[in-house]
Amino acid sequence: MANNKYSIRYTPTFVKQFNNILSYFIQKLNNKIAAENFYNEVIQEIENRSINPKNYEEYIGNKKRKNAYYRIYVKNYTIFYVVINHTMEIRRILYSKRNFEKYI
Repeated sequence: MANNKYSIRYTPTFVKQFNNILSYFIQKLNNKIAAENFYNEVIQEIENRSINPKNYEEYIGNKKRKNAYYRIYVKNYTIFYVVINHTMEIRRILYSKRNFEKYI
């Protein structure tokens, strides 16, 4: 069976946001185990989604975009990505109660 997984690219913005969240778990909450578990869950959900990333509901915001945004929910966070050719570009990870229009 052929591997139809999309390649995954992480933007610097996503990496910075993700690192800030993990640092919060470790430094502010003093919970390294929670940080490790969250990291593993986020990476696993992204990997799972890379099999067919366009097969999910698009995020409809107020801005007109060249590429549709899609969401992945992990705990209290939302991961935003776009699909460009055969690449899943992971762009943001935000606390789910935030006003997404301000950041997306």
